[in-house]
Amino acid sequence: MNAPLIRLVTCGSVDDGKSTLIGRLLVETNSVPQDTIEQARTVRRTGSTVKMGEVDFSLLTDGLEAEREQGITIDVAYRSMNLPSGRRLIIADAPGHEQYTRNMVVAASRSDIALILVDATRGVREQTLRHLTVVALSGIKTVLLAVNKLDAIKYNQVEFEKIKQEVTAAAKRLEIKDLVAIPVSALVGDNVSTITENTPWYKGVTVLDFLSSWEPPQEVNRARLNVQMVIRDQNYRGLAGFVTDGEFKLGEEVTIAPQGHSATIKEIRLFKDELKVASANQSVTLVLEPERDVSRGDVILAKSNQVLPADRYSAHLVWLTDEPLAHGRSYFLMSGPTSITATVTVLRHRIEVNSGVTQPARTLNMNEIGLVEIATDSPVNLDLYQNSRTGGNFILVDRINFQTVAAGMVQKTLRRAFNITHHDFEINQQLRAKQKQQTPQVIWLTGLSGSGKSTIAGAVEKQLHSLGLHTYVLDGDNLRLGINKDLGFTKEDRAENVRRVAEVAKLMLDAGLVVLVALVSPFKSDRDAARSTFEKNEFKEIFISTDPEVCRSRDPKGLYAKAKAGLLPNLTGVGQEYEAPTNPELILDGAKPLEENVAKLIDLIVK
Repeated sequence: MNAPLIRLVTCGSVDDGKSTLIGRLLVETNSVPQDTIEQARTVRRTGSTVKMGEVDFSLLTDGLEAEREQGITIDVAYRSMNLPSGRRLIIADAPGHEQYTRNMVVAASRSDIALILVDATRGVREQTLRHLTVVALSGIKTVLLAVNKLDAIKYNQVEFEKIKQEVTAAAKRLEIKDLVAIPVSALVGDNVSTITENTPWYKGVTVLDFLSSWEPPQEVNRARLNVQMVIRDQNYRGLAGFVTDGEFKLGEEVTIAPQGHSATIKEIRLFKDELKVASANQSVTLVLEPERDVSRGDVILAKSNQVLPADRYSAHLVWLTDEPLAHGRSYFLMSGPTSITATVTVLRHRIEVNSGVTQPARTLNMNEIGLVEIATDSPVNLDLYQNSRTGGNFILVDRINFQTVAAGMVQKTLRRAFNITHHDFEINQQLRAKQKQQTPQVIWLTGLSGSGKSTIAGAVEKQLHSLGLHTYVLDGDNLRLGINKDLGFTKEDRAENVRRVAEVAKLMLDAGLVVLVALVSPFKSDRDAARSTFEKNEFKEIFISTDPEVCRSRDPKGLYAKAKAGLLPNLTGVGQEYEAPTNPELILDGAKPLEENVAKLIDLIVK
């Protein structure tokens, strides 16, 4: 059965002629309004060599004014094209510049075929290998290599074969098996929609013929529907959602994840119509028999599509924002209707996208791609990206500003996701707290070095001890002599430092203790992530707001002196910023008398 829709992503370096090739395809398939074509005869961008009166095909894809002025493609431009076969082609014209790699990844993740352009006059360059690597990571199996500007090298077959062999070797290394190379001249029109006499040595198909005849590979039915809404009617209870993969048939047995229950499809509804089959890219309502307890975010799967819920995944991550990745920091993971808290626990390596070589790394910067391990707060039904590009992709969202920071592609489910289970003991936090006759809580003191955090924490613990309360102080320096001795003071290491301290504090809270944490913890997002580890009333943030000059004059550890001498570049408040709490439970001035601060904090704890 022919696919009703084909998605193509086009990749090429600046000035390789990508926009010209796409524009010509659009014109020669009557996919552009006549008035738009006429405008392309009269409008010229800066540096254009196309004569007035002739169609400047590149203008048909560059929609942003900045692109026309610079003569490059910045954003991803989507265009629809009618193929001779009757199918529709959606073209994603991706930017060629290295700094827009993230734009290309997003476009490639939704495409079936990649068209990679190489300028015959310049040969294979780093950007070509970069694009090929991104295409492979994005799960595209079919690549059309268009060697452009053959007219500029007088249709030299030797040069064409040289480029073809070089790209084919790189594609083989990246496990791309279906690669077709076509010699073209987008400007002249050679082999774009018709075979010309300029390449008598070429016996293959045109670009348009290849796209028209392409058929998606036949795969096992991996039908998947993300439940977006439960519809309750007098006559039925329907599960409305979007079919992302495969097809569902009337009477077919399905599995509901993550519960694992089975049911049979009793009805398939599309508005008022009843269907026998629901195919990919359709929004339908399924009525199951027997009725099952299903809610938004659950997934309906074909019986043959066994996707087990898990809370540990290995995934390729494309970093999208200026703020680097800090593994150990908590984010929102979103995939379809699923939204859950997740943590990047490990960064295995960074991928050098020019060559595909892996390199050790401690963080990811904007446009970089790495292999990470992710832990979710509870099991979710993510598929492997190679099996379902919709069910296997996700985004990470900053929990503070809700900015999308990364796009992910699941590579495998980690075994420990199934081998580790939580064990509940009869003696729990409530019984331990009752025995101690106190309310367990975490008191998180944050502030600059020298602000008085440890001094106040020690004095408060001494008074709580005299009152008969069971306590413990987690001091930042003491922890760095032990459990956190492997961590430095970069942003990512500080995030991991806070995460570990929060987990230790959580164990002590479970033991029924009042836990006092004295930790600089300079970044708000890390402190907020720590807070999210606990229940609403278990965590209290205390800001020790001491004047920086007072902190410098105290300098109890000699850190400010070292920073002044250039020996400590990451000291908070000097070489690294400190983000003050915006809504703490209590603010204390460390310059005030110790007794006054202790009294205020004791009052907060025992009230």
